[in-house]
Amino acid sequence: MKNESLLQMFEAHPDQYVSGELISQKLGVSRTAIWKQIRKLEAAGYRFEASRRLGYRLISVPDKLSIKDLREQMQFNTFGKAIQHFDSVESTQNLARSAAEEGAAEGTLFIAEQQVNGRGRMGRSWVSPQGKGIWMSMVLRPSVPIHFAPQLTLLTAVALCRSLKRITSLPIGIKWPNDLLIDGKKISGILLESSAEEERLRYVIAGIGISVNLDKEDYPEEILEKATSLSIAGGKKWDRVDIIAAFLKEWEQLYMLYKEQGFDPIITLWEALSVSLGKATRLITPQGEIIGKPTGLDSSGAILVELADGTIKPVFSAEMGEPLASH
Repeated sequence: MKNESLLQMFEAHPDQYVSGELISQKLGVSRTAIWKQIRKLEAAGYRFEASRRLGYRLISVPDKLSIKDLREQMQFNTFGKAIQHFDSVESTQNLARSAAEEGAAEGTLFIAEQQVNGRGRMGRSWVSPQGKGIWMSMVLRPSVPIHFAPQLTLLTAVALCRSLKRITSLPIGIKWPNDLLIDGKKISGILLESSAEEERLRYVIAGIGISVNLDKEDYPEEILEKATSLSIAGGKKWDRVDIIAAFLKEWEQLYMLYKEQGFDPIITLWEALSVSLGKATRLITPQGEIIGKPTGLDSSGAILVELADGTIKPVFSAEMGEPLASH
């Protein structure tokens, strides 16, 4: 039985229950086969109401991104000039990396309605259900030395935070280096992976996951304690096309500013949006644990941490914990 045939039956009976007996007769399949197909459709983002007496009723269909609408909103020089849109993929990062290796131009964008193996920093998995978030990766080809790569992560976080705040008016801030939070709960993650040759970056793959219209039931219970979505926080659904277009516009503007003026303007913008500064925090670094008060960024993108003895230590890579209770 094909999804289309079953869906066509529901579309022919909008807002009505369709009995299992009728579906079985029309499509020539068993009740068990119908139930299995309904489950598959639900996994793809369709929602049904089931009644033992009446059958099934289609309540809602998954939101599909309109790439046509996105292109109409975007009048940029580079970012998003080429877009590849997928229904379901393992990971947009993998697709973008393969394309970059084959010479894809800067600004080539990969967007998926669903990722079945999305990942964040430190190899963590990322909840990426069908049609509810923005799961995308873009090819960048910055002509900067490899040790400048962390600056691009911070720049991307600034662009995303500024554009989301403008659209939603929600109290979004950046936790170093690149998580976006609302009231301490994560709504977005950014993962930049790079390839270098002779100390220069060949390309950077910027992966962005934004939890836009996820409901509480989309999250495992243990994740719900530390993650949320724009929809849960704002009490409404958001147009994903508007969000992508606004983000790409902001991102490209900041990228051009960075090319012209270097990292200093980005530092100022990042510090203004940060929720990590001025609070004593535990940082787990590859060399061990540090407890101190983050005070700002240095010119490389490292976070400057004031230790108990007053010395300032730059930290380049760490997992930042929650702010510690003041004594």
